[in-house]
Formats: sequence, structure tokens, C-alpha cells
Amino acid sequence: MQSNSFGNFFTLTTFGESHGSCIGGVIDGCPSQKEIDIKLIQFDLDRRRPGQSKIVTQRNETDQVEILSGIFQGKTTGTPIGFIINNSDSKSKDYNHLKESFRPSHADYVYEKKYGNRDYRGGGRSSARETACRVVAGSIAKQILGNIQINAFVSSVGSISVNKPYTQFDFKKIEKNNVRCPDIDVAKKMEKLILETKREGDTIGGIVTCVIKNVPAGIGEPVFKKLHSELGSAMLSINAVKGFEYGSGFSGTKMRGSEHNDLINPDGSTKTNNSGGIQGGISNGMDIFFNVAFKPVATIMKKQESISSDGKKTIVKGRGRHDPCVVPRAVPIVEAMAALVTLDFLLINNSRKY
Repeated sequence: MQSNSFGNFFTLTTFGESHGSCIGGVIDGCPSQKEIDIKLIQFDLDRRRPGQSKIVTQRNETDQVEILSGIFQGKTTGTPIGFIINNSDSKSKDYNHLKESFRPSHADYVYEKKYGNRDYRGGGRSSARETACRVVAGSIAKQILGNIQINAFVSSVGSISVNKPYTQFDFKKIEKNNVRCPDIDVAKKMEKLILETKREGDTIGGIVTCVIKNVPAGIGEPVFKKLHSELGSAMLSINAVKGFEYGSGFSGTKMRGSEHNDLINPDGSTKTNNSGGIQGGISNGMDIFFNVAFKPVATIMKKQESISSDGKKTIVKGRGRHDPCVVPRAVPIVEAMAALVTLDFLLINNSRKY
């Protein structure tokens, strides 16, 4: 298996499976002498942790990170940062009925076609369990980024959405509810919908909005390594993601150029920000903001038609513990991937002068 690494200068390589003994990663290219607070890493992991509330999977992992190398006396040493997170509450027996069957819209079928085998216990390497490693690396990246602020929040669950731009929200309210929506009244409606969906044995999707503030102008490349294309690639690598849009996104197609153009102020800022902080693939100093669309979780507690490994028709039904809606736990993952991309580009810029 290839493609287990992410990044150019600041890189993350992850390993492990959902029901193996542990998952983990190695971060390379981290600058030395950077102060790292392990408690902040754990805080971000707790935001992603299963079993944290009644609207997420009840798999009860503590997700305690163990740093093996690369951080000494609270500072990075410049050497690879190795870490592991033990799997302590996997229940593989919940997946025994899937040994010879493929789950609809999961990676079961395509994995077997590609590799000739598959880990039916929770999807193995294809499980979203792997994203905990990204949260560790992203949390470290956020601490190195300093005054560059990255905040993600749930802006939509099913047909329920916030109806205000992100500039009108207090990001301190994001962690005040289980859904991680800064609009408290809308969050209550979202939570109700998630619980109703769960009781029906079904799942529902949603949208996570992310805002990156204080990125200096000049970050990104003009051709193949555009800042927005790398952010899009990072977000689309997250499990269950089906779409990415930045700035005006698809709504911009309904505007005219005279409406859409961001007029420039004398200080280089713009009067509007339809560009989403990126022009020509390069940051312009304004807020970078984008939306990430997540599909409904594929595992549902209802009977579905499928096929067995020998091609015969069969019926499958989800068992065990699964998320009725993934977006509340996806918020720190989106932030992590945004941080990895941003720091990587900053290090690329700092390595050259042209």
C-alpha cells in the first residue's frame, strides 16, 4: 500500500488499523525549538474522540496519545516525532457477519478488488479511526503556526443550516454544544434531528465550515500547487467527504463579475472576500474560508441488499456502535488538515526567496 504520507516539508505518515493494537504516525520536517503543549494535543483528540456524547458512536476510546520521540522538555528537537494511540475498545465480533459480505457504499468491495484481501473488522485501514493521527499532527502544526487561527464548525446537518455568515459568529461558542455549531438555537435543532435519525436506525450528513485567519499574502503556488487545490485535496482525503468549496463557491456562479470582484483597498485588503482569501492559487491576506460536505455515514441499522465475496445476493445490516452523523467529530479533523497544509506552505515559502 502506498500513499500513507501527506505533505512536502512538514510531513505526516500514519499507520495502523481500526481494530489493530494501535494507530500512530511519524511527523518529519518539524522545526526545532518549538514549544508544544501535550495537553492541547489531547484537547483536540478529545474533540474527535468516540463516545464523547449521545449523538456520536458509543465506542469508548480514551484516545490518549503517547509521544515516542521528537519532543523533549516541552520543545521539538527537529527530529521525527513518533506517536501512538492505543485501541482499547474495539469489538471485532460486531463485524463477524461481514466476513463474506460487502457493505454498500463502504470500501469493502473496492479494497478486495485492489488488494485481494480486506480487514472486515471496521474497515481496517480504510476506517476513519486513522484520522486521529491527523488530529495529533494538526494540533502540533496549529501550535507552531502561532497567531494564524484555524476554527471549524458545523454549519449544516441535513436540511438544517445556519443562516448567517461566519463573520457574525462567536467562535468561542463552538464547543458549548455537542454539535459544535456556534449558533446555539440552530445547534439544538441539529441535535434533535441527529437523535431522531439515530432512533430510526439511519444516518445523516452535513457541512463543516472552516476559517483560517492571519495567513500572510503570498502563500501558495500559481500552477499545480495552488493553495486552494491543496486544501481541497486535504479535505477530500478525509473519510466521508463528498465536496469542497471555498470563497463564494458554487453560489458565485450565479453572480456577475461586477458583483463578484473583490475591490482592493489602499492597504492591500479587499472590500469583499468572494475570493475566500485566495487569488490565483496564492493567499491575499484576507480570511481563508471554505465548506466541506460530508455524506451520511454508510453503516446504517437497516437491512440492505448487497453481495457476498462470491458474487451472490445477500442482505446486510449494521451492528455495533456507529456515528449517526459524522460532522460533530469531523470538526477537529478539518482543522487539523487545514493546519497541515498551511504550515507546509509556510515552510516552503521560508525555504526560498523568489
